[in-house]
Amino acid sequence: MKKLTTIASAIMLSLSVAATASAKDTIALAVSTLDNPFFVSLKDGAQKKADELGYKLVVLDSQNDPAKELSNVEDLTVRGAKVLLINPTDSEAVGNAVAIANRNKIPVITLDRGAAKGDVVSHIASDNVAGGKMAGDFIAQKLGEGAKVIQLEGIAGTSAARERGEGFKQAIDAHKFNVLASQPADFDRTKGLNVTENLLASKSDVQAIFAQNDEMALGALRAVGAAKKEVLIVGFDGTDDGVKAVESGKLAATIAQQPDLIGSLGVETADKVLKGEKVEAKIPVDLKVITK
Repeated sequence: MKKLTTIASAIMLSLSVAATASAKDTIALAVSTLDNPFFVSLKDGAQKKADELGYKLVVLDSQNDPAKELSNVEDLTVRGAKVLLINPTDSEAVGNAVAIANRNKIPVITLDRGAAKGDVVSHIASDNVAGGKMAGDFIAQKLGEGAKVIQLEGIAGTSAARERGEGFKQAIDAHKFNVLASQPADFDRTKGLNVTENLLASKSDVQAIFAQNDEMALGALRAVGAAKKEVLIVGFDGTDDGVKAVESGKLAATIAQQPDLIGSLGVETADKVLKGEKVEAKIPVDLKVITK
């Protein structure tokens, strides 16, 4: 009888340990959109690292909708996520989602885009300001001072769009660019095409276009090609499609982020948080200019 009791106790202990391990194993990732190759790479990097470290990664797509993002985070709290990795749809609006995680004592780590409100244990991103300036410096290197430029902006309200624009403004001031237009195309390829088509009709003397991501740059590329114009185009992100366009000589350059590394570092940081280790409030990820 004593032996049976010991076996039963061992089984119960084993089940208890397994339950605890299982609870600790869940890390949530809320991504702004999985329609963009950049964020697919980010998700893939996170998944690879989660598999390597033995965590279960739950991924939810916010579809660029703050309301959907909020609903996703509410869902994740019910699903027992121990850490929330979030790539915000909007740096201001995400504050509501962060507040829910804070109330539920779930540590929050932001990826690529920051949160304007709420308690975040760490923010992992490229130095977007430096990247915007790198793009402008490259244009100046190719075209000289006073070049006539157009900027395609990302989604208003995102830290990425604001910071890339800030960095490009530094280059504008340093190189005395003549800015013919600066308009949002929401990080979207089709909008990049449409906005550029409209701008080319009235700004036909443009020499260079800086697009705040590769998707908009590729849209601009199509518009420029259809108009049979010679315009230097610089993108941002270093996505597979963007790099291929650079290698084929169509895009002049892309400021390459490493989205897979951002995702991977997100899971690594979550692992440290769960182990009670100290993490940096800001974790920078290196950028580089990719040219042919």
